Amino acid sequence: MQLYERLGVPCGVTAVIGSGGKTTLLSALSRELPGTVILTTTTHILPFEGVPLLTAPTEDEVRTALARSRVLCLGTPAAEGKLTAPSLPFSLLEQLADYVLVEADGSRRLPLKAHAPHEPVIPKEAGCVLCVVGAHGFDRPIREAVHRPEQFCTLTGARPDEPASPALAARALAAEGFTQTIVLTGAAEKQRSAFSAAALQYGLHIISI
Repeated sequence: MQLYERLGVPCGVTAVIGSGGKTTLLSALSRELPGTVILTTTTHILPFEGVPLLTAPTEDEVRTALARSRVLCLGTPAAEGKLTAPSLPFSLLEQLADYVLVEADGSRRLPLKAHAPHEPVIPKEAGCVLCVVGAHGFDRPIREAVHRPEQFCTLTGARPDEPASPALAARALAAEGFTQTIVLTGAAEKQRSAFSAAALQYGLHIISI
């Protein structure tokens, strides 16, 4: 079974949130999915290496580009070579490609993440939301491993100097409630088992990659 099948990625818009490997996951899915794919964002991303990029396309230009390349990156140029949200609406993009994969969150390259009130930026068209969790943040001090550690502590009742245990990470995810599908990256067997056991009590579905 391929990764997109394990994750249950449907046709249409899928939002990827969290931390610890969102871009890598999006790249892997784009290679696997059996159809045309648009890679884009609602926040900020770097262009995907080796993927054709359109920055201000018309509908016809997107159709033409997808006829030439199965995978396409869309976005609006921003500072530091990054891209922000595309100029075309997601309601149109999901008609132009079989799959629209959206990086809908930022984490400043930290392995764990809690969300401010304005985050994540999930398109209303999203039929699937996947949350990525980086296991290499487990058991490091919350203040070092978590983007927005103060919010993580509010959700879990922990202190910033406490370790970000798998149990605390699962508690934070359940409290936020954005999705039940959690993609765990880079986990050793002991970490995977501990996180899965903690997540089970909250009804979270863990896929370890």
